[in-house]
Amino acid sequence: MKMGKGLLLVISGPSGAGKGTICKELLERDQNINLSISATTRSPRVGEVDKVNYFFLDRDKFQEMIIEKEFLEYAEVYGNYYGTPKEYVLQKLDEGKDVLLEIDIQGALDVKDIYPNGVFIFIMPPSMEELKNRIEKRGTETKEAMIRRLESAYREIEYVFKYDYAVLNDEVNLAVDKIESIIKAEKCKVNRQQNIIERI
Repeated sequence: MKMGKGLLLVISGPSGAGKGTICKELLERDQNINLSISATTRSPRVGEVDKVNYFFLDRDKFQEMIIEKEFLEYAEVYGNYYGTPKEYVLQKLDEGKDVLLEIDIQGALDVKDIYPNGVFIFIMPPSMEELKNRIEKRGTETKEAMIRRLESAYREIEYVFKYDYAVLNDEVNLAVDKIESIIKAEKCKVNRQQNIIERI
């Protein structure tokens, strides 16, 4: 029987909501999920491997790929480009593998324009107070930076209505359980089971 397409899982949320922790746990639980590999024009850091941590590209090649519309999304950050190569993601999906993309909100909305069949999940903090506590625990922010992060979080949460699902991250295991339930439900959708239905 021909294998169906994999799911493109796009996970976003404000800084401190716990996206990274949730994604790490999800990848450990489900071997069928592949983490999307981004492309970048920055130099590799010590220990980073091309095509494993990133696709390391020179600026000319990256700009050529932008012109050829070879990215699901891209952005320039501090003078370097970062983007999600379309070919890598679509190849994995065609192989029946699920692909996980942990990305900022603007990037997620760009992906949605190009690949609306993805599953878009917004990670919500239990409260803004808890979000503030989590950022403070990192111990990396000045008071001014903390205020900017919280202001940004308030703005970002307004975008939740552009997503398919909102998952409250009050406890990581429960949040991951919910995402696994979302994946199961999405795979039961009629439009994702054309091959099975035709065979029956």
